Amino acid sequence: MPELLIRNARHILTMDDARMEHQNTDILIRDGEIIEIGQGLTTTGDTIDARGCLVTPGLVNTHHHLFQTLTRAVPAAQDALLFGWLQALYPIWSRFTPEHMFVSAQIGLAELALSGCTMTSDHLYLYPNGSRLDDTVAAAQEVGLRFHATRGSMSIGESDGGLPPDSLVEDEEAILSDCIRVIDAFQDPSPGAMIRIGIAPCSPFSVSRDLMREAAILARDKGVMLHTHLAENDEDIAYSLEKFGCRPGQYAEDLGWTGDDVWHAHCVKLDGQEIDLFAKSQTGVAHCPCSNCRLGSGIAPVRAMRDAGVKVGLGVDGSASNDNGNLVLEARQAMLLQRVANGGDAMSAREALEIATRGGAQVLGRGSECGQIAKGYRADIAIWDMSQVEAAGSWDSAALVLAGPTQVRDLIVEGRRVVASGEVTGIDRTAIVARQNALATALASD
Repeated sequence: MPELLIRNARHILTMDDARMEHQNTDILIRDGEIIEIGQGLTTTGDTIDARGCLVTPGLVNTHHHLFQTLTRAVPAAQDALLFGWLQALYPIWSRFTPEHMFVSAQIGLAELALSGCTMTSDHLYLYPNGSRLDDTVAAAQEVGLRFHATRGSMSIGESDGGLPPDSLVEDEEAILSDCIRVIDAFQDPSPGAMIRIGIAPCSPFSVSRDLMREAAILARDKGVMLHTHLAENDEDIAYSLEKFGCRPGQYAEDLGWTGDDVWHAHCVKLDGQEIDLFAKSQTGVAHCPCSNCRLGSGIAPVRAMRDAGVKVGLGVDGSASNDNGNLVLEARQAMLLQRVANGGDAMSAREALEIATRGGAQVLGRGSECGQIAKGYRADIAIWDMSQVEAAGSWDSAALVLAGPTQVRDLIVEGRRVVASGEVTGIDRTAIVARQNALATALASD
């Protein structure tokens, strides 16, 4: 791979261990790796002029449901709490095909890329009409983001006391078998990997104890990570107490769902004991502030988690519950909510950006290679044009979180330009937006 030089960046927020910041500085990239940071660097390869720009590590999205970009602003789900929201959307999702999965993932990944995201996870937990995890992996390979695809699942339908309709649940042996298939097909454990796979039963209210336990055993046998929803709202806590006789943290620990190879989405209702458990076990949390607001779930105790040493990253969650997929806006919302809950000095803009970069990389098990602009790290870099109207009058680079911009000018993933001058390079954005809208219109008219 040829060299790439980012030249004369006005300001670089490295998010390295020393939290260094540089002015009027260059970054030299070779073979997908950051080789040097300094002034007056030269290259025989391509050059990106970053004058007037803020440069940050690429943002990391730790929780998403890409298929949901086809069901934004569905009227029946706009004002519902979590369980009612799901029940309104399950019948629509049951009509999805592999094309719906592929196109919605393309749109969701393009949206993330434009918001500065270089690495994302995805939680796909339903597979109607022949859909497979392969559909979203193919979309990620086309768009060019670093992708952690998780093989989700639901196995307890309405007739057995679960939330999803019986038509969307799967046999548990078939689930585990397909987990093995996709791990063998796509998991890349090597440094700099573009595709990794996780195992992700949807939630305690849609799978059995046995599946949760067997999934943890399988993940550790295969050397992959574990992911699920946990403690999202009051309904979630009540369900756990009624069905399992314990809080969600205890349920997770009993079934092998704590450890540095596990991260849970939301965790809005964790109590002090659960926070301590996650800190001691190095269990990660995907904080999804906009979705938590949209569904009225509450404000996650992120300040308490961070102070206790819990690994926390950001997630946009699905675009049916956000209904956006902009990760830098998620960082702003995370900061604002902690200030609402804990006071105006509870979280700085730089800490919010740290959670969005190195925090997310740590949650996804990539903290030693992604999430920082540092020599030897992967070249996942966001370049923000601070000369436009959103940032006009700004005194400090914290303006990225406090004011804007909310879209990148350029995005580099593994040393390749995924966004150039505000356009996603690997796709025909006009064509896929048109196809997405046609698919959404057809779903709405059925």
